Amino acid sequence: MTVSDKSLANAIRALSMDAVQAANSGHPGMPMGMADVATVLFGDFLKFDPTQPKWADRDRFVLSAGHGSMLIYSLLHLTGYARPTMEDIASFRQLHSPCAGHPENFELAGVEATTGPLGSGLATAVGMAIAERHLNAQFGDDLVDHRTWVIAGDGCLMEGVNHEAIGLAGHLNLGRLIVLWDDNKITIDGAVDLSSSEDVLARYAATGWHVVSCDGHDVADVRRALAEAVADSRPSIVACATKIGYGAPNKAGTSGVHGSALGTDEVAAAREFLDWTAEPFVIPADIADAWKAIGAKGRDVRAAWEGRLASDEKAAEFTRRMAGDLPTDFSLEAYIDTLIANPQKVATRKASELALGAINDLLPETLGGSADLTGSNNTKTKSTGPLTKDDYSGRYVYYGIREFGMACAMNGMALHGGVIPYGGTFLVFSDYMRGGIRLAALQQQRVIHVLTHDSIGLGEDGPTHQPIEHVMSMRMIPNLDVYRPADIVETAECWELALKDATGPSVLALTRQNLPQLRTEKSENLSARGGYRLRSAGAERKVVLIATGSEVEIAVDTAKMLEEQGIGADVVSMPSWAHFEAQPKSYKDDLLPHHVLRVSIEAGTTFGWERHTGIAGLRFGIDSFGASAPAEALYDHFGLTAAKIAPQIVAALNNN
Repeated sequence: MTVSDKSLANAIRALSMDAVQAANSGHPGMPMGMADVATVLFGDFLKFDPTQPKWADRDRFVLSAGHGSMLIYSLLHLTGYARPTMEDIASFRQLHSPCAGHPENFELAGVEATTGPLGSGLATAVGMAIAERHLNAQFGDDLVDHRTWVIAGDGCLMEGVNHEAIGLAGHLNLGRLIVLWDDNKITIDGAVDLSSSEDVLARYAATGWHVVSCDGHDVADVRRALAEAVADSRPSIVACATKIGYGAPNKAGTSGVHGSALGTDEVAAAREFLDWTAEPFVIPADIADAWKAIGAKGRDVRAAWEGRLASDEKAAEFTRRMAGDLPTDFSLEAYIDTLIANPQKVATRKASELALGAINDLLPETLGGSADLTGSNNTKTKSTGPLTKDDYSGRYVYYGIREFGMACAMNGMALHGGVIPYGGTFLVFSDYMRGGIRLAALQQQRVIHVLTHDSIGLGEDGPTHQPIEHVMSMRMIPNLDVYRPADIVETAECWELALKDATGPSVLALTRQNLPQLRTEKSENLSARGGYRLRSAGAERKVVLIATGSEVEIAVDTAKMLEEQGIGADVVSMPSWAHFEAQPKSYKDDLLPHHVLRVSIEAGTTFGWERHTGIAGLRFGIDSFGASAPAEALYDHFGLTAAKIAPQIVAALNNN
């Protein structure tokens, strides 16, 4: 006997309301409302194989409305993924359950992206769609030919990052991207019209999207709309008119079903309304078998793809890139040797451009870009022509003034695999993209942010553009490597470290002003230590000067002044706090001994430097906003010169 689409959808509804009820926490409304749409998507359109969840040519499905996580947990279980098991679902939102409150890519195979903050999932999916088209242009239809599907709610479409994302997707004509809008007209506060009266579909159409609507509870109409979306060459949004909490007879269609368990009585009433007689966390055998059959449909498609891969001349390169492995011989050692042989004074943003020139020649998988600051960020090289709707093989994305959208898109590229994304803007604008950077760290993705104009050294643009707290605030994000290199050699070393770390994102904080090359002798990658002794004391050591970036030069000059007075001073360059913290205690104690005066110099907030200087140490920095003036005048005004720092160190030593 054939199982009806309605019965298949009701299995999603039952699991969703039972899991939320057991946890007494969660969002049953969205999965119950979108169950019919999801059934059609997984049953008739989505290309996937639960037995090979990382199959490279699978469709990507992103639940941007991540609060409705029980929708994807139900679908993964029903279609035959190894996890979540029914026990996992029964422990929804409990400690150590992979069924977290919002989908986490590192918890379950089949969850393509971590989607908590609304809008970020859709913006991430734009990056996945870019990566798909880019790799298709490089490897052809036989190896890369899939779609990116998104389920998004009203909140996703209201968030500002949505505007950035859909503008970019429309401009690049990403026709393999399809968004299914859960148009249930409800937000947490109540009806959508309490806060919004815009014509959503008109907005999407204005940015170059194909738009179509359907009744989200009429499976035939859903099939019709999805087929239209697939057939159109533009990115598509499908407005699925649904009733939030469909099946709950007393609460459906209200904000009360959005983020709370239905309650025992309403769950019982929903079971009666849906004619669902099974016990909680039990799926009738015929329905379970029908869902497993849906999950099995992709096996032959996947096997055929594997056959094409095996005979493709580019198979080895494609496999390497999708695995995220660098070429076995990748190294910047030869490039750094040329720097040692020919010292030069350049801004670290220029040093980054020079390093990228070598990197982009060696690594065809790098995919760069900038949020409308290409000439300032120095992120484009001769190897990276523009990626456009007419040529997806290009390796440079012009993101426009869309910092947050850029960060999320790069996350999507990294999650898709096959590319290593990097993108640039000014460090101060990391405020606009912090949510995307944080999500890259949480998702453990190799995304590289080139954040230039990293201090008051940018000069006359003034305090709105001069970052003060930004480097330190970036250091606070777990699993984010923050590099602030001091010269052209450290910049190359930091780029190499960022590229070789496939487990998390990196920030390169780079200068506008020129810096001397302080490293002139061949050595190991000293930046890998996080901090290292750049200059050793000549006289008896009384002080250790710790600095980063452009202030290492100041530390060197300060040490010279102190040495002239018979005060021995080490200079420690510390391009990465995180790498330094990972060193053995013996190394750290030798570099920063407690019996000498420890002094930090960084053109930013002094907050946090107590970790390295101790309370009794000195901390030179800026604990106010900046000002508009030439860089040299600003450094003097804020006391960040050797002439102003050295006397204070001498006074501190004399007072001890």
